[in-house]
Amino acid sequence: MRTAAATTLSAPLIANAAGAQGAGPQIRRAKPITPEERQARLSKVQELMRQQGIGATIVEAGSSLFYFTGINWWRSERLTAALIPAEGEVCIVTPEFEEPSIEEMLVVAGEVRIWNEHQNPHKLVADWVEEQGLNDRPVAIEDTVRFFAVNGLRKENPSLELVSAEPIVTACRMIKTASELALLQEAADIVDAAYRSLDGKIEAGMDGDDVFALMAAAIAGFGGNSPSGGVQINEGSALPHGSKFRETVSDGSVILMDCGCTVDGYYADISRTAVFGTPTKRQKEVYRQVRLGQEAAMEAAQPGTMAGTVDDAVRALYESMGYGPGYDLPGLSHRTGHGIGLDIHEPVNLVHGETTILKPGMCFSNEPGIYIPGSFGVRIEDCFYISEDGPVYFTQPPNSLDAPFG
Repeated sequence: MRTAAATTLSAPLIANAAGAQGAGPQIRRAKPITPEERQARLSKVQELMRQQGIGATIVEAGSSLFYFTGINWWRSERLTAALIPAEGEVCIVTPEFEEPSIEEMLVVAGEVRIWNEHQNPHKLVADWVEEQGLNDRPVAIEDTVRFFAVNGLRKENPSLELVSAEPIVTACRMIKTASELALLQEAADIVDAAYRSLDGKIEAGMDGDDVFALMAAAIAGFGGNSPSGGVQINEGSALPHGSKFRETVSDGSVILMDCGCTVDGYYADISRTAVFGTPTKRQKEVYRQVRLGQEAAMEAAQPGTMAGTVDDAVRALYESMGYGPGYDLPGLSHRTGHGIGLDIHEPVNLVHGETTILKPGMCFSNEPGIYIPGSFGVRIEDCFYISEDGPVYFTQPPNSLDAPFG
């Protein structure tokens, strides 16, 4: 059992494991992000803008809008976006009929400017830029902002210099605070508990959708939001994201589960591989090799090293076992891991050639699967964060196919 520790970057934040035999998991709940923390995020991105001579940053509805303002909004054909000046309060642009909802969600200092169905929202943005006196300074566009929003602004102000906001937005979002780590921990604990609850519930004849339905119900029961993922069976487990062909569970089936959920928007992403019935010697050996791959990743993921060296360490180990070379199959055909937070895949990736330096507060998945085309695949995925002293798992990987859920 993992035990609770102080909320610092040098130790796990929240403990959760099954309690005494017969007791349910004790999931410690994290507090939502406060308005004060969101305001601090705005102050940070504004400081980065001033350092780089940027006049404003534009983020559309989505995870970055939620990150900075608390507005949890979806993307549609109607523009809702935050205009963040290098100095001063944020401005939210949204349709008039959405104003009451947006006002309810906005938790930082700012104004809401509305446009009606017959009006041009891009002109509203361009007018704000002019009012702020920013026509002679670059305006940064978050990388996920859709083309229609960028093109609309260009049409209204062709001389305005538009640059990527990726360096400044990623610099803010990539380093998680203690409160963010706590939410990631709670989400991970929920998915871990859901996996553990599957023990003995998977039955012969089930397909991937049936198994995922068990997980989704368990995740919701433990308090997770938006259960996500999928389940691959038999030869489909050798395809990292599955096959269109329906496979069902039978004796000896490999069952690869990749499932997650969110807590206050923060994701868990955990994979487990099990065998229905008695595992073969080959299945056990590949499982053991994947666990060695995870250990190699954790040994390499030290603060101050380049993110790409984590992937290199795993690939070198697998090549010594006869896999690859590189991304060739049988072996590891995808990156070792990805960033995680308000998006299930965030910068940066643990992939060959990535030169970003690992720093305390960064969070990643560790998922160096091994895939054998036409046969089966094994992936064990657990997420971790970088502390001052090295990487720390949110969930502990299981060690063998004899207890695949831990």
